[in-house]
Formats: sequence, structure tokens, C-alpha cells
Amino acid sequence: MPDETLPAHLFSPLTLREVTFRNRIAVSPMCQYSSEDGFATDWHLVHLGSRAVGGAGVVIAEAAGVEARGRISPQDLGIYRDEHIEPLQRITRFLHEHGSVAGIQIAHAGRKASTRRPWDRGKGALVTEAEGGWQTVAPSPIAFADDYGTPAELSESEIQTIVRAFGDAARRALAADFRVVEIHAAHGYLLHEFLSPLSNHRTDQYGGDFTGRTRIVREVVEEVRRHWPER
Repeated sequence: MPDETLPAHLFSPLTLREVTFRNRIAVSPMCQYSSEDGFATDWHLVHLGSRAVGGAGVVIAEAAGVEARGRISPQDLGIYRDEHIEPLQRITRFLHEHGSVAGIQIAHAGRKASTRRPWDRGKGALVTEAEGGWQTVAPSPIAFADDYGTPAELSESEIQTIVRAFGDAARRALAADFRVVEIHAAHGYLLHEFLSPLSNHRTDQYGGDFTGRTRIVREVVEEVRRHWPER
């Protein structure tokens, strides 16, 4: 029986456009640091699947990098290759069979990428290129913290490549049968870095005033919408 101290509507169905959630309980995306080359594994199936079996209305997979260099750590989930679709589809099939709506968060970590998993941070925050890490990128060449490397400043053409990568990620998410896609634009990751005047010192169309700093987010939303159905 539902706990009578909780709002009754918590357990009521909710429809957004053509997607109906069996209740208003959502499992937020949680990084698992359990991927290899961006691929979902049995760990993800069990982690996400158990939440569906538990009755959640929507289960959202962790932040999936739209580029390999957009992952937070080398062990993070990715959605930057078509080959990533099949193992993700295995997960969405299970979630839907057990009554949950499958969602996924698509992201780019920007200057906070190429970091170690939390339990490996004793070795330092960054994974070096010799250890399988990579050069990070950002709106401006400003490090996130003293123990992070200085990111390379993105050119306008590189920004457009990332915008398209978000669209391609949405296309792959749809092919994997996700029914909800969430664009990550917070927590100091790439899109958030453009929004903040502390990390965005650009003087071109992607910097300066509010309109400039928000430009990439608006372009990403438009690009994702081009690949996502009106549902």
C-alpha cells in the first residue's frame, strides 16, 4: 500500500506529450564508472534494470559522452559511436518490459573531463594521456582547479562539431529506444562553462553578453530537437 504520508499524486500516472510514466518517481542519472570505450555493460543492465523492477516511472541512464573526449572519466558511458546503440538497446528493452520509461542524459564534460574515478582520486584528479586520458577542451583556456590541466580553447568550427555531436547522440538514443533524452547543461561541464562568465572569456559570438554565452545551449537544443520526434 502507498504510504499515506506521501502525496497521492506521486503514484499517479503522468503523461508528457505521448509518453506516459506509470508514476512520478524518477531515477536520476548516476555515473557508474563501469564502461569500456563508452560501451554499456552488464553492470548497467543490472543497475538500471533493478530500478525498473523496483517500480520507478522513469529510469535515466548516466551522463553519456557525445564525444570520447566529452566523458568525465575513461570509464564513463558514451553515445558517440553507432556501435554503442546495441548494448543500450538491450537495457531499454528490459526497462520497458518492466514498466519503466527509459531515459538517457547526453553530455560533454569539457574542462572537467579525463578525470579519475572517485575512488582513484588519491593518484590525482587527472588521467594523463599516457594513462589513456586526453586533452580537455573548454570555451576558454582556464583550468577548473589547480589539479586539473589547462583546457584547449575551442574554435568556432569545433563548437559546431560538438553541437552536431549532441544531435548525433540524440539520434543514437532514439535508435536505442530511449523515450526521454536530457541535455546536461549544469555542474560545471561544457555547456555550463559557456554559460558562466567565470569560465567563458570569449569575445566572439559564443562569449560576451548573455546572448553570446547562451548561444551554444540554444544551438544544442535546436540540433537535438531536429533528431528527436515531437512526442
